[in-house]
Amino acid sequence: MEIEGDMATATGRGDGQTARPLLAVENVVQRFGGVAAVDGVSFSIRDGEIAGLIGPNGAGKTTMFNLIAGSMAPSEGRILIEGESVETQPAHRRLSVGLGRTFQIPRPFGQMSLVENVMLGRKGQSGERILPNWLAPGRVAREERETYDKAMALLEFVTLTHLAREPARVLSGGQRKLLELARVLMAEPRIILLDEPAAGVNPSLLEVIIDRIIEINRRGTTFLIIEHNMDMIARLCRHVFVMATGKLLCEGTPAAVAADPRVIEAYLGGGHLA
Repeated sequence: MEIEGDMATATGRGDGQTARPLLAVENVVQRFGGVAAVDGVSFSIRDGEIAGLIGPNGAGKTTMFNLIAGSMAPSEGRILIEGESVETQPAHRRLSVGLGRTFQIPRPFGQMSLVENVMLGRKGQSGERILPNWLAPGRVAREERETYDKAMALLEFVTLTHLAREPARVLSGGQRKLLELARVLMAEPRIILLDEPAAGVNPSLLEVIIDRIIEINRRGTTFLIIEHNMDMIARLCRHVFVMATGKLLCEGTPAAVAADPRVIEAYLGGGHLA
């Protein structure tokens, strides 16, 4: 099964590349009343990376994700996608410039079939507007066939073809995450924000999710992943950012940050990070 896009290979840090980052967060602050949930955070992600964002509960990770995705606008700072400042743009506009996201708890349309759920992810369909349905019905029908075929191919990719015509309400938690991954891929994003893809997923389906992320990345898509499962982070990510109390505590390889005393203290108050 082929997914449209470049066949790029993931890039690591320290390889001498100087290209503009695909995603850049610059001195971002988010205040709620007098509390800074995100406090002057800066980091960047290169095209082709799988990067991780980790930290203890209350570190500000989810707020940071929501700021990047466009669910809220930062109090201060800039968020850039391929050099374009997007911090004041809504989520749908960020999707149009190549940023997609999944959620920790997927909420598919339960009464709709899996293939219908995935078809909703395609951007800019002519049939979404009234006039083309009257003036260019042939084009609308052709696009609908193409959208259906692509949705079925994506369901095959995430191993859900056998449930394609079943209502999404029948899916397990792990299957819902695979469905959401297929739906976000329908929009052909350059970078995907994954919010705790391992949460509530049984081990066998988690292996499928990890395998699909690796393959999607191999074909050119960049990832930023929030995750508490450190084994998954270590397997997928070459570079990890650690947040604590709203600030960026440190960054580096998974092994380096897991051994950093500041990270151990932030997680367990002096214990060992598993």
